[in-house]
Amino acid sequence: MIKMKLGIINGWDEGCFKYVKDKGLDAVEFCVNDNYDSAEFLARASEIKSYSDKYGIPVGSMGRWGMQRIDDNGEIIPEALQADKNVIEAASIIGCPVYNCGVNYTESKSFYDNCTIAINYLKNLMDFAKDKGIKIAVYNCRWENFVVEPKVWEVVLSALPELGIKYDISHCLYHDGNYLAEMRDWGDRFYHFHLKGCVYFDNDVYDDAPAGLDSINWGAAMDILYTKNYDGMLSIEPHSQYWQGKKGQWGIDYTINYFRPMIMPENYEYDDNPYMP
Repeated sequence: MIKMKLGIINGWDEGCFKYVKDKGLDAVEFCVNDNYDSAEFLARASEIKSYSDKYGIPVGSMGRWGMQRIDDNGEIIPEALQADKNVIEAASIIGCPVYNCGVNYTESKSFYDNCTIAINYLKNLMDFAKDKGIKIAVYNCRWENFVVEPKVWEVVLSALPELGIKYDISHCLYHDGNYLAEMRDWGDRFYHFHLKGCVYFDNDVYDDAPAGLDSINWGAAMDILYTKNYDGMLSIEPHSQYWQGKKGQWGIDYTINYFRPMIMPENYEYDDNPYMP
């Protein structure tokens, strides 16, 4: 049974879990970015797990964006590797099944060398996470990351069959990509999926609008997720500089109400009518 979970990016204090619960959502996502101390986050893992249990809101995914993991000589930065492992360790305590990360490109190395470096780095994380029941995914955002598109996925994901993708349609549009084709070709590797709107015209992004009030063909995107049997989190990402305050909160409610009818209920029942097509 396919069961997508509608959730949102938020923080990890108790009030954040209450907010997600009050919105009637199924899960929360954490962005433990490079401006957060990973060791401090790990130290709070049991406390965070208690909030998750108290409000009945699982942590569906967490990741670390914006961190340089490879130095200018193509060597792994030990502190970065440890930070990733700290957050993965926290995820195992909290009960989060997916960890999202990236690998930055090193200009002093060839494309082939960079792919090899990325494969080795990600395999290190996958080996560390495997016995903790956590899957590793690369995000398709270019923030300190080049593993973002098919030409790289063909190399890196082919070498690592258990590596997944955290997919955000807007990042494909930012670089004039074909998101429906990428979803068709790579949707069976999706471990996490963002709902971030994008108003896009004249080969430019106007606004990261609330999903459902934007240019993306969400109906077609949801069809592909269903055909790929995606059963992970649909994570709302409020990201617009225009949609703030009261208007921003209404935009979140709009997105929730927009996508809720697209998610097949887990207890959906039907009659097996032989006359139906």
